Amino acid sequence: MAWNPRNLPDLTGRVYAVTGGNAGIGYFITEQLAAAGARVALLGRDPSRLRAAVEMVRTRVGSASLSTIPLDLADLDSVPAAVEALGRLDRLDALIENAGSTAPGPVRRTTKQGLELAVGTNHFGHFALTALAMPVLTASSARVVLAGSLITRMYPYDIDDLQSSRKYSDFRAYALSKHAVQSFAMELDRRLRAAGSPVRAILAHPGFSLERTSPARPGITQPVPVMRLLAPYTHGKDHGAWPAVRAAADPAVTGGAYYGPAFGGVGRPRLGKVLGASRDPERGRRLWELSEEATGVRFSLGDS
Repeated sequence: MAWNPRNLPDLTGRVYAVTGGNAGIGYFITEQLAAAGARVALLGRDPSRLRAAVEMVRTRVGSASLSTIPLDLADLDSVPAAVEALGRLDRLDALIENAGSTAPGPVRRTTKQGLELAVGTNHFGHFALTALAMPVLTASSARVVLAGSLITRMYPYDIDDLQSSRKYSDFRAYALSKHAVQSFAMELDRRLRAAGSPVRAILAHPGFSLERTSPARPGITQPVPVMRLLAPYTHGKDHGAWPAVRAAADPAVTGGAYYGPAFGGVGRPRLGKVLGASRDPERGRRLWELSEEATGVRFSLGDS
């Protein structure tokens, strides 16, 4: 049966965790999964925004089963406690790694641990979260859904300057962070398969997704009606959530898959092909080593 993002299967009994589940695409991932009957844990750094998102979802889905977990991906010290909270869930069907810094700013900034902000948040934070959560993920045969981006087609994957130490611009830093996410997803898939792990890694990208063309959710999104004129070329963050939701919930999804809008930037989610640079095993191996060094976290899958 064809996947219909407007009519999800019954997800009653399923449990999902969404980083950045309180805003943007992450909010709509949460809302859509909850509307299908799933229990959703929202991970984020701002308690008030987490509460606001929970309240908004409950106004849309009266029966929503929701919880919140504090997590600041720009501070690796917050990751162990978040992993402990994930371990207290009854089960975990998918960890959806949606959160990220999309606009690190005109001047290079760093996380609490001194990592460039975009890659530190978008990749290194999620790398540490995934590594430490692996026992929880393995126990539930869970999926890890990672968030790619079309911006990787605009800037080359310079793994030798992953933290923008030699050259910095906010768009380039963001692109490098998403190259790292995509490369990590493919390398994680290779290592999971080699280790015989039941965990699956899947990559999803939202296409050209804008808040200004999203449905109104007071305190979460604020649409601008005139922006709907761009509808043939962009879509709202509600549609941007579709690929990640499919990657997390479609029973037919396999590890290493890549989902995005059918027409490149817009449309229903369908299976696609990730950039060759993201699939390169040598770059994937180097990124893994760089990530362990940067985070101080050794990522073990039980194969070594």
